[in-house]
Amino acid sequence: MSIILQNKFSVEDAIGKLWDKLDGWLDAIILKLPNIVMAILVMILFYFIAKGVRNLLRKFLLHRISQVSIQDIIAKVVFLIVILVGFFIALGVLELDKVLTSILAGAGVIGLAIGLALQGTLSNTFGGLILSFMPRLNIDDYIETEGTSGFVSEISLRNIVIRRPDNNYVIVPNSKFVDGSFVNYSVSDRSRIAVTCGVGYESNLQEVEDLVVSIIAENFEQKDGEEVEFFFTEFGDSSINFMTRFWIDMVKSKQEHTARHKAVKLIKSNFDAKGINIPFPIRTLDFGKNNLQLVTQDKNGES
Repeated sequence: MSIILQNKFSVEDAIGKLWDKLDGWLDAIILKLPNIVMAILVMILFYFIAKGVRNLLRKFLLHRISQVSIQDIIAKVVFLIVILVGFFIALGVLELDKVLTSILAGAGVIGLAIGLALQGTLSNTFGGLILSFMPRLNIDDYIETEGTSGFVSEISLRNIVIRRPDNNYVIVPNSKFVDGSFVNYSVSDRSRIAVTCGVGYESNLQEVEDLVVSIIAENFEQKDGEEVEFFFTEFGDSSINFMTRFWIDMVKSKQEHTARHKAVKLIKSNFDAKGINIPFPIRTLDFGKNNLQLVTQDKNGES
């Protein structure tokens, strides 16, 4: 009986201590209530400050940056920095300096673990930052990389989106794009292209050269430091082959196809007018001393 009473009194003591603890917490919360309210107000205030700073940056500073991706990244980073400043001030208002130290230490450990677990994702993220600040790559540039060509539609922290001429989209991870090579046709307004052809062995080669250089120069403007070039390249099986090179306005591949299409038509029509032959391969069968025998079969299949 005495043991039961002892246990009863022990439970009552435990409940009493629990209530005392809760009462102490309640008193602490009431005493800290102004600090809690102030901390909440600080966070709300810094949220609106962060939005205001972001909008001011976009309105007065970021519009000078041509790349939209850089504008978005800078705006997001500034917004997060202002929010973090407000968070640390709120912890200071709550007098949670020790908690702040623990949070920073824990964030370092968690950041290390996340970095090891998400190496590929972080590689793409840093690749996106590199691409965003590359002066040689902008939205709507026409590029060619890894067998894919098209217009740059989007540069994000994870990948680059390329819109092909057939209006299909190719998504390339930033890490692969940064590590590889690419051609940006939009960097330079002018590019040089080549057109090849062949003429018959009976042709006057000087006449051919003068004619081709003349018609290309008349139909494709060559600016200072640019000229039409002509080279005979080889003795082919049925023709003497040549190449002509000239400059055109080109920021996308369609302009190259259009210029080459026009040049081929001009060369063909002028060659026809001058009687210059563009031969095609001809194969001659010479039986020599061998006799060609024709074997006939009757209806029964016997020769």
